[in-house]
Amino acid sequence: MIHTKRVYEAPDEQDGARFLVDRLWPRGVKKSDLAIQAWLKDAAPSTELRLWYAHDPARWNEFRKRYAKELQEHPAAWQPLLDSAQRGTITLLYSSREPELNNAAALKEFLERHLQSSHT
Repeated sequence: MIHTKRVYEAPDEQDGARFLVDRLWPRGVKKSDLAIQAWLKDAAPSTELRLWYAHDPARWNEFRKRYAKELQEHPAAWQPLLDSAQRGTITLLYSSREPELNNAAALKEFLERHLQSSHT
């Protein structure tokens, strides 16, 4: 199971393995407070894609396509997430204020497609 959660929310036992999937470290958060397995900044969208998207809901579908293309080109960036998700629950941490249209939600969708295809 894959969850997404804002970095400013407290960790809890249902999170499983927690991974920060933003390219930039979140403001005002101490590394010791985050309780993460790893910071996988290379699994985040490129700076160019992040700036282009700018959390514009009208660009969401195109952002998801472009981000998936970036991910396909760099499987080593997200393979640790897939491996962990095959072993148990993981939580993708993000700092965006937008709870549904953010890179962690798009990454979750991408990983779930890969999990399904590996089970068929």
